[in-house]
Amino acid sequence: MNIFKEVLKNEVFPALGCTEPIAVAYACSIAAKETGDEIEEINIVVDPGVYKNGLAVNVPNTGGEKGNLIAGVLGALIRRPDLKMEILKDTDHGMITRAKELIQAKKAKISYDESKTDLYIGVSVRTRVDSVRAVIEGGHTNLILLEKNSRLIFQKKTGKDSSPVQEYKSVLKNMKISDLIDLAENIDSEDYNYLRHGIEMNTKISEAGQKMKKVGYYLSDLMTKGYLMDDVFSSCKIMAASASDARMAGLNFPVMSSGGSGNQGIVAILVPYNVGKAFEIEEEKILKSIALSHLINSYIKCFTGDLSPLCGCAIAAGVGASAAIVYQQKGRDMKKITLAVNNLISDLGGMLCDGAKAGCALKVVSSTDSAIRSAYMAINDHGISEVEGFVGKTAEETIYHLSKISEIGMAKVDDIMLGIMKEKNL
Repeated sequence: MNIFKEVLKNEVFPALGCTEPIAVAYACSIAAKETGDEIEEINIVVDPGVYKNGLAVNVPNTGGEKGNLIAGVLGALIRRPDLKMEILKDTDHGMITRAKELIQAKKAKISYDESKTDLYIGVSVRTRVDSVRAVIEGGHTNLILLEKNSRLIFQKKTGKDSSPVQEYKSVLKNMKISDLIDLAENIDSEDYNYLRHGIEMNTKISEAGQKMKKVGYYLSDLMTKGYLMDDVFSSCKIMAASASDARMAGLNFPVMSSGGSGNQGIVAILVPYNVGKAFEIEEEKILKSIALSHLINSYIKCFTGDLSPLCGCAIAAGVGASAAIVYQQKGRDMKKITLAVNNLISDLGGMLCDGAKAGCALKVVSSTDSAIRSAYMAINDHGISEVEGFVGKTAEETIYHLSKISEIGMAKVDDIMLGIMKEKNL
Protein backbone atom coordinates (compact mmCIF):
# COMPACT_ATOMS: atom_id res chain seq x y z
CA MET A 1 0.00 0.00 0.00
CA ASN A 2 1.32 3.43 -0.96
CA ILE A 3 0.17 5.54 1.97
CA PHE A 4 0.78 8.87 0.27
CA LYS A 5 -1.34 7.91 -2.74
CA GLU A 6 -4.07 6.69 -0.38
CA VAL A 7 -4.02 10.05 1.40
CA LEU A 8 -4.25 11.88 -1.94
CA LYS A 9 -7.08 9.64 -3.09
CA ASN A 10 -9.17 9.86 0.07
CA GLU A 11 -8.32 13.24 1.62
CA VAL A 12 -6.74 15.54 -0.99
CA PHE A 13 -9.39 16.12 -3.62
CA PRO A 14 -11.09 19.04 -5.40
CA ALA A 15 -14.19 20.24 -3.56
CA LEU A 16 -16.70 22.86 -4.66
CA GLY A 17 -17.94 24.40 -1.42
CA CYS A 18 -17.56 23.38 2.21
CA THR A 19 -16.81 19.67 2.38
CA GLU A 20 -19.49 18.75 4.94
CA PRO A 21 -22.59 19.93 3.01
CA ILE A 22 -20.97 18.68 -0.19
CA ALA A 23 -20.45 15.26 1.40
CA VAL A 24 -24.14 15.30 2.35
CA ALA A 25 -24.99 16.16 -1.26
CA TYR A 26 -22.77 13.31 -2.45
CA ALA A 27 -24.44 10.80 -0.11
CA CYS A 28 -27.91 11.92 -1.20
CA SER A 29 -26.89 11.66 -4.84
CA ILE A 30 -25.66 8.09 -4.35
CA ALA A 31 -29.04 7.10 -2.90
CA ALA A 32 -31.13 9.02 -5.44
CA LYS A 33 -29.19 7.55 -8.38
CA GLU A 34 -30.70 4.17 -7.47
CA THR A 35 -34.22 5.50 -7.94
CA GLY A 36 -36.02 6.39 -11.15
CA ASP A 37 -39.13 8.25 -10.06
CA GLU A 38 -39.69 11.71 -8.65
CA ILE A 39 -38.35 12.07 -5.11
CA GLU A 40 -41.08 12.28 -2.49
CA GLU A 41 -39.10 12.27 0.74
CA ILE A 42 -35.50 12.69 1.95
CA ASN A 43 -34.30 12.06 5.48
CA ILE A 44 -30.72 12.85 6.48
CA VAL A 45 -29.01 11.96 9.78
CA VAL A 46 -25.49 13.21 10.46
CA ASP A 47 -23.02 13.33 13.35
CA PRO A 48 -22.86 16.56 15.41
CA GLY A 49 -19.66 17.68 13.67
CA VAL A 50 -21.15 17.51 10.17
CA TYR A 51 -24.31 19.22 11.41
CA LYS A 52 -22.29 22.02 13.03
CA ASN A 53 -19.97 22.54 10.07
CA GLY A 54 -22.77 22.83 7.55
CA LEU A 55 -25.19 24.92 9.58
CA ALA A 56 -24.20 28.43 8.49
CA VAL A 57 -22.05 28.05 5.40
CA ASN A 58 -23.02 29.24 1.92
CA VAL A 59 -23.68 26.51 -0.64
CA PRO A 60 -22.22 27.16 -4.13
CA ASN A 61 -24.53 27.86 -7.09
CA THR A 62 -27.60 28.44 -4.92
CA GLY A 63 -27.78 32.23 -4.79
CA GLY A 64 -26.72 32.41 -1.15
CA GLU A 65 -28.61 29.45 0.37
CA LYS A 66 -26.95 27.95 3.45
CA GLY A 67 -26.67 24.57 5.08
CA ASN A 68 -26.50 20.81 4.78
CA LEU A 69 -30.17 20.31 3.97
CA ILE A 70 -30.36 22.38 0.78
CA ALA A 71 -27.06 20.83 -0.34
CA GLY A 72 -28.35 17.33 0.32
CA VAL A 73 -31.63 17.84 -1.52
CA LEU A 74 -29.79 19.33 -4.51
CA GLY A 75 -27.42 16.35 -4.55
CA ALA A 76 -30.43 14.03 -4.68
CA LEU A 77 -31.98 16.00 -7.54
CA ILE A 78 -28.71 16.11 -9.50
CA ARG A 79 -28.22 12.33 -9.23
CA ARG A 80 -24.54 12.56 -10.32
CA PRO A 81 -22.43 10.79 -7.65
CA ASP A 82 -19.65 10.46 -10.24
CA LEU A 83 -18.97 14.17 -9.68
CA LYS A 84 -18.17 13.40 -6.03
CA MET A 85 -17.16 16.56 -4.14
CA GLU A 86 -17.78 18.81 -7.13
CA ILE A 87 -21.36 17.63 -7.48
CA LEU A 88 -23.02 21.02 -7.08
CA LYS A 89 -21.47 22.39 -10.25
CA ASP A 90 -24.45 20.75 -12.01
CA THR A 91 -27.02 22.80 -10.08
CA ASP A 92 -29.63 24.76 -12.05
CA HIS A 93 -32.41 27.18 -11.09
CA GLY A 94 -35.16 24.58 -11.48
CA MET A 95 -33.42 22.27 -9.03
CA ILE A 96 -33.08 25.05 -6.46
CA THR A 97 -36.81 25.79 -6.76
CA ARG A 98 -37.71 22.10 -6.37
CA ALA A 99 -35.33 21.69 -3.42
CA LYS A 100 -36.93 24.62 -1.61
CA GLU A 101 -40.39 23.13 -2.25
CA LEU A 102 -39.40 19.81 -0.68
CA ILE A 103 -37.90 21.57 2.34
CA GLN A 104 -40.84 23.93 2.85
CA ALA A 105 -43.26 21.01 2.61
CA LYS A 106 -41.18 19.24 5.30
CA LYS A 107 -40.55 16.37 2.91
CA ALA A 108 -36.81 16.85 3.36
CA LYS A 109 -35.40 16.84 6.88
CA ILE A 110 -32.05 16.70 8.64
CA SER A 111 -31.12 15.84 12.21
CA TYR A 112 -28.01 14.79 14.12
CA ASP A 113 -27.29 11.71 16.19
CA GLU A 114 -25.37 12.52 19.37
CA SER A 115 -24.10 8.94 19.59
CA LYS A 116 -22.03 9.35 16.41
CA THR A 117 -18.52 10.43 17.36
CA ASP A 118 -16.90 10.18 13.93
CA LEU A 119 -17.94 11.58 10.56
CA TYR A 120 -21.32 10.04 9.71
CA ILE A 121 -23.93 10.76 7.02
CA GLY A 122 -26.94 8.46 6.71
CA VAL A 123 -29.43 9.21 3.94
CA SER A 124 -32.82 7.73 3.06
CA VAL A 125 -34.45 8.71 -0.24
CA ARG A 126 -38.00 7.58 -0.99
CA THR A 127 -39.96 7.72 -4.24
CA ARG A 128 -43.38 6.27 -5.07
CA VAL A 129 -41.90 2.80 -5.64
CA ASP A 130 -38.42 2.78 -4.10
CA SER A 131 -36.70 3.40 -0.80
CA VAL A 132 -32.89 3.69 -0.86
CA ARG A 133 -30.48 4.14 2.01
CA ALA A 134 -26.82 5.22 1.75
CA VAL A 135 -24.30 5.64 4.57
CA ILE A 136 -20.97 7.46 4.47
CA GLU A 137 -18.79 7.08 7.55
CA GLY A 138 -15.20 7.70 8.59
CA GLY A 139 -14.41 9.93 5.60
CA HIS A 140 -16.20 12.44 3.37
CA THR A 141 -16.46 10.01 0.43
CA ASN A 142 -16.20 6.69 2.29
CA LEU A 143 -19.41 4.88 1.32
CA ILE A 144 -19.91 1.91 3.65
CA LEU A 145 -23.51 0.91 2.91
CA LEU A 146 -26.03 1.10 0.08
CA GLU A 147 -29.36 -0.72 0.12
CA LYS A 148 -32.49 -0.51 -2.01
CA ASN A 149 -35.91 -1.67 -0.84
CA SER A 150 -34.17 -3.42 2.10
CA ARG A 151 -31.93 -5.34 -0.33
CA LEU A 152 -28.18 -4.89 0.14
CA ILE A 153 -26.41 -3.44 -2.91
CA PHE A 154 -23.04 -2.64 -1.36
CA GLN A 155 -21.39 -2.98 2.04
CA LYS A 156 -17.77 -2.21 2.83
CA LYS A 157 -15.88 -4.59 5.06
CA THR A 158 -15.15 -3.19 8.52
CA GLY A 159 -12.29 -3.78 10.95
CA LYS A 160 -12.19 -6.09 13.95
CA ASP A 161 -14.05 -3.54 16.08
CA SER A 162 -16.63 -2.95 13.31
CA SER A 163 -15.02 0.43 12.70
CA PRO A 164 -15.44 2.00 9.24
CA VAL A 165 -11.93 3.50 9.43
CA GLN A 166 -10.08 2.94 6.17
CA GLU A 167 -7.04 0.65 6.25
CA TYR A 168 -4.56 3.35 5.26
CA LYS A 169 -5.55 5.38 8.35
CA SER A 170 -4.66 2.49 10.64
CA VAL A 171 -1.24 2.26 9.02
CA LEU A 172 -0.73 6.04 9.01
CA LYS A 173 -1.61 6.34 12.69
CA ASN A 174 1.23 3.97 13.63
CA MET A 175 3.86 5.94 11.73
CA LYS A 176 6.22 8.61 13.01
CA ILE A 177 6.79 11.99 11.39
CA SER A 178 10.21 10.79 10.21
CA ASP A 179 8.34 8.06 8.29
CA LEU A 180 6.13 10.71 6.71
CA ILE A 181 9.24 12.54 5.52
CA ASP A 182 10.38 9.32 3.83
CA LEU A 183 7.03 9.14 2.02
CA ALA A 184 7.24 12.78 0.93
CA GLU A 185 10.78 12.32 -0.39
CA ASN A 186 9.73 9.40 -2.59
CA ILE A 187 6.78 10.87 -4.47
CA ASP A 188 6.62 10.19 -8.21
CA SER A 189 5.90 12.35 -11.26
CA GLU A 190 2.16 11.70 -11.01
CA ASP A 191 2.21 13.00 -7.43
CA TYR A 192 4.23 16.07 -8.42
CA ASN A 193 1.65 16.93 -11.10
CA TYR A 194 -1.24 16.48 -8.68
CA LEU A 195 0.43 18.71 -6.08
CA ARG A 196 1.01 21.38 -8.73
CA HIS A 197 -2.67 21.14 -9.66
CA GLY A 198 -3.57 21.80 -6.01
CA ILE A 199 -1.39 24.92 -5.95
CA GLU A 200 -2.98 26.22 -9.15
CA MET A 201 -6.50 25.52 -7.93
CA ASN A 202 -6.04 27.18 -4.54
CA THR A 203 -4.17 30.15 -6.01
CA LYS A 204 -7.05 30.73 -8.43
CA ILE A 205 -9.70 30.82 -5.71
CA SER A 206 -7.45 33.10 -3.65
CA GLU A 207 -7.25 35.56 -6.53
CA ALA A 208 -11.05 35.52 -6.78
CA GLY A 209 -11.36 36.11 -3.04
CA GLN A 210 -9.07 39.13 -3.14
CA LYS A 211 -11.76 40.93 -5.15
CA MET A 212 -14.22 40.53 -2.27
CA LYS A 213 -14.43 43.02 0.60
CA LYS A 214 -13.79 40.48 3.31
CA VAL A 215 -10.94 39.39 5.61
CA GLY A 216 -8.27 39.19 2.89
CA TYR A 217 -9.25 42.61 1.58
CA TYR A 218 -8.90 44.27 4.98
CA LEU A 219 -5.51 42.68 5.58
CA SER A 220 -4.41 44.00 2.20
CA ASP A 221 -5.81 47.41 3.09
CA LEU A 222 -3.85 47.44 6.36
CA MET A 223 -0.68 46.64 4.42
CA THR A 224 -1.40 49.38 1.85
CA LYS A 225 -1.86 51.92 4.65
CA GLY A 226 1.39 50.87 6.33
CA TYR A 227 -0.05 49.14 9.38
CA LEU A 228 1.23 45.75 8.19
CA MET A 229 4.61 45.17 6.59
CA ASP A 230 4.74 44.05 2.97
CA ASP A 231 6.46 40.77 3.79
CA VAL A 232 5.96 37.01 3.56
CA PHE A 233 3.78 37.02 6.68
CA SER A 234 1.33 39.50 5.15
CA SER A 235 1.32 37.99 1.66
CA CYS A 236 0.64 34.50 3.05
CA LYS A 237 -2.15 35.72 5.31
CA ILE A 238 -3.79 37.70 2.52
CA MET A 239 -3.50 34.77 0.10
CA ALA A 240 -4.91 32.21 2.55
CA ALA A 241 -7.64 34.46 3.95
CA SER A 242 -8.84 35.45 0.48
CA ALA A 243 -9.13 31.81 -0.58
CA SER A 244 -11.15 31.06 2.54
CA ASP A 245 -13.29 34.18 2.01
CA ALA A 246 -14.20 32.98 -1.49
CA ARG A 247 -14.86 29.43 -0.40
CA MET A 248 -17.04 30.32 2.59
CA ALA A 249 -19.01 32.77 0.44
CA GLY A 250 -19.89 29.93 -1.94
CA LEU A 251 -18.04 31.24 -4.99
CA ASN A 252 -18.08 28.83 -7.93
CA PHE A 253 -14.41 27.85 -7.62
CA PRO A 254 -13.23 24.43 -6.44
CA VAL A 255 -10.49 24.19 -3.82
CA MET A 256 -7.98 21.38 -3.32
CA SER A 257 -8.71 20.01 0.13
CA SER A 258 -6.42 18.38 2.69
CA GLY A 259 -7.61 15.98 5.34
CA GLY A 260 -11.00 16.24 3.64
CA SER A 261 -11.24 19.98 4.40
CA GLY A 262 -11.03 22.85 1.93
CA ASN A 263 -9.84 25.43 4.46
CA GLN A 264 -7.20 23.00 5.66
CA GLY A 265 -6.16 22.50 2.05
CA ILE A 266 -5.75 26.25 1.71
CA VAL A 267 -3.37 26.39 4.70
CA ALA A 268 -1.57 23.11 3.98
CA ILE A 269 -0.84 24.09 0.36
CA LEU A 270 -0.66 27.87 0.01
CA VAL A 271 1.39 28.66 3.13
CA PRO A 272 4.41 26.41 2.37
CA TYR A 273 4.10 27.29 -1.31
CA ASN A 274 4.23 31.04 -0.77
CA VAL A 275 6.96 30.83 1.89
CA GLY A 276 9.02 28.55 -0.34
CA LYS A 277 8.74 30.98 -3.26
CA ALA A 278 9.69 33.92 -1.02
CA PHE A 279 12.85 32.14 0.14
CA GLU A 280 13.64 30.93 -3.39
CA ILE A 281 13.42 27.24 -2.50
CA GLU A 282 13.61 24.99 -5.58
CA GLU A 283 10.24 23.78 -6.85
CA GLU A 284 10.92 20.09 -6.20
CA LYS A 285 11.63 20.80 -2.53
CA ILE A 286 8.52 22.96 -2.23
CA LEU A 287 6.35 20.19 -3.69
CA LYS A 288 7.88 17.61 -1.36
CA SER A 289 7.21 19.95 1.57
CA ILE A 290 3.56 20.25 0.52
CA ALA A 291 3.37 16.45 0.34
CA LEU A 292 4.69 16.39 3.93
CA SER A 293 2.15 19.05 4.91
CA HIS A 294 -0.71 16.89 3.60
CA LEU A 295 0.64 13.81 5.34
CA ILE A 296 1.03 15.51 8.72
CA ASN A 297 -2.44 17.03 8.45
CA SER A 298 -3.92 13.58 7.78
CA TYR A 299 -1.72 11.97 10.46
CA ILE A 300 -2.99 14.35 13.16
CA LYS A 301 -6.59 13.73 12.16
CA CYS A 302 -6.06 10.00 12.68
CA PHE A 303 -5.81 10.95 16.37
CA THR A 304 -8.24 13.87 16.67
CA GLY A 305 -10.87 12.57 14.24
CA ASP A 306 -12.16 14.08 11.01
CA LEU A 307 -14.30 16.68 12.77
CA SER A 308 -12.77 17.58 16.12
CA PRO A 309 -14.19 20.21 18.49
CA LEU A 310 -10.82 21.90 17.87
CA CYS A 311 -10.12 23.91 14.71
CA GLY A 312 -8.47 21.64 12.13
CA CYS A 313 -6.90 24.61 10.34
CA ALA A 314 -4.92 25.28 13.50
CA ILE A 315 -4.14 21.93 15.06
CA ALA A 316 -3.68 19.93 11.85
CA ALA A 317 -3.13 22.01 8.70
CA GLY A 318 -1.17 24.70 10.54
CA VAL A 319 1.12 22.06 12.03
CA GLY A 320 1.64 20.49 8.61
CA ALA A 321 2.47 23.86 7.04
CA SER A 322 4.91 24.76 9.80
CA ALA A 323 6.76 21.45 9.56
CA ALA A 324 6.85 21.87 5.77
CA ILE A 325 8.55 25.26 6.10
CA VAL A 326 11.21 23.80 8.38
CA TYR A 327 11.72 20.92 5.94
CA GLN A 328 12.22 23.35 3.06
CA GLN A 329 15.16 25.00 4.81
CA LYS A 330 16.58 22.33 7.11
CA GLY A 331 15.59 19.02 5.52
CA ARG A 332 14.76 16.12 7.82
CA ASP A 333 16.05 17.78 11.00
CA MET A 334 13.65 16.11 13.43
CA LYS A 335 14.69 18.27 16.36
CA LYS A 336 13.67 21.43 14.54
CA ILE A 337 10.50 19.89 13.07
CA THR A 338 9.49 18.76 16.56
CA LEU A 339 10.02 22.29 17.88
CA ALA A 340 7.81 23.67 15.08
CA VAL A 341 5.03 21.19 15.90
CA ASN A 342 5.24 21.96 19.62
CA ASN A 343 5.36 25.72 19.03
CA LEU A 344 2.20 25.80 16.95
CA ILE A 345 0.21 23.42 19.13
CA SER A 346 1.24 25.40 22.22
CA ASP A 347 -0.01 28.54 20.50
CA LEU A 348 -3.28 27.42 18.91
CA GLY A 349 -4.05 24.09 20.61
CA GLY A 350 -7.23 25.44 22.20
CA MET A 351 -8.80 27.09 19.15
CA LEU A 352 -12.41 25.91 18.88
CA CYS A 353 -14.26 24.89 15.74
CA ASP A 354 -17.71 26.50 15.69
CA GLY A 355 -18.61 25.34 12.21
CA ALA A 356 -17.84 26.47 8.69
CA LYS A 357 -18.70 30.09 7.99
CA ALA A 358 -17.18 33.41 6.91
CA GLY A 359 -15.31 33.68 10.23
CA CYS A 360 -13.16 30.69 9.28
CA ALA A 361 -10.97 33.12 7.31
CA LEU A 362 -9.93 34.70 10.62
CA LYS A 363 -8.80 31.32 11.94
CA VAL A 364 -6.99 30.65 8.68
CA VAL A 365 -5.07 33.91 9.24
CA SER A 366 -4.15 32.91 12.80
CA SER A 367 -3.04 29.47 11.62
CA THR A 368 -0.97 30.96 8.80
CA ASP A 369 0.73 33.47 11.07
CA SER A 370 1.54 30.87 13.72
CA ALA A 371 2.78 28.34 11.17
CA ILE A 372 5.41 30.74 9.81
CA ARG A 373 6.38 32.10 13.23
CA SER A 374 6.61 28.63 14.79
CA ALA A 375 8.77 27.41 11.91
CA TYR A 376 11.10 30.43 12.10
CA MET A 377 11.69 29.93 15.82
CA ALA A 378 12.26 26.21 15.31
CA ILE A 379 14.74 26.81 12.50
CA ASN A 380 16.65 28.92 15.03
CA ASP A 381 16.40 26.19 17.70
CA HIS A 382 13.81 27.89 19.86
CA GLY A 383 10.69 26.06 20.91
CA ILE A 384 8.37 24.92 23.65
CA SER A 385 9.70 21.91 25.56
CA GLU A 386 8.01 19.05 27.40
CA VAL A 387 8.22 20.89 30.74
CA GLU A 388 5.46 23.24 29.58
CA GLY A 389 1.76 22.43 29.56
CA PHE A 390 0.63 19.41 27.57
CA VAL A 391 3.60 19.44 25.18
CA GLY A 392 5.45 16.11 24.96
CA LYS A 393 9.06 15.09 24.44
CA THR A 394 8.35 14.32 20.79
CA ALA A 395 5.99 15.75 18.19
CA GLU A 396 4.10 12.46 18.18
CA GLU A 397 3.63 12.63 21.95
CA THR A 398 2.34 16.21 21.73
CA ILE A 399 -0.17 15.18 19.05
CA TYR A 400 -1.32 12.26 21.21
CA HIS A 401 -1.80 14.57 24.22
CA LEU A 402 -3.77 16.97 22.03
CA SER A 403 -6.03 14.15 20.86
CA LYS A 404 -6.84 13.22 24.48
CA ILE A 405 -7.80 16.83 25.20
CA SER A 406 -9.95 16.91 22.08
CA GLU A 407 -11.65 13.55 22.52
CA ILE A 408 -12.05 13.36 26.30
CA GLY A 409 -11.56 16.84 27.72
CA MET A 410 -13.79 18.54 25.15
CA ALA A 411 -16.39 15.79 24.74
CA LYS A 412 -19.30 18.14 25.52
CA VAL A 413 -18.10 21.12 23.51
CA ASP A 414 -19.95 20.26 20.29
CA ASP A 415 -23.24 19.69 22.14
CA ILE A 416 -22.97 23.04 23.93
CA MET A 417 -21.91 24.79 20.72
CA LEU A 418 -24.79 23.28 18.75
CA GLY A 419 -27.24 24.27 21.46
CA ILE A 420 -26.09 27.88 21.22
CA MET A 421 -26.20 27.85 17.42
CA LYS A 422 -29.68 26.31 17.25
CA GLU A 423 -31.08 28.81 19.77
CA LYS A 424 -30.36 31.59 17.29
CA ASN A 425 -33.05 30.24 14.92
CA LEU A 426 -31.20 31.64 11.92
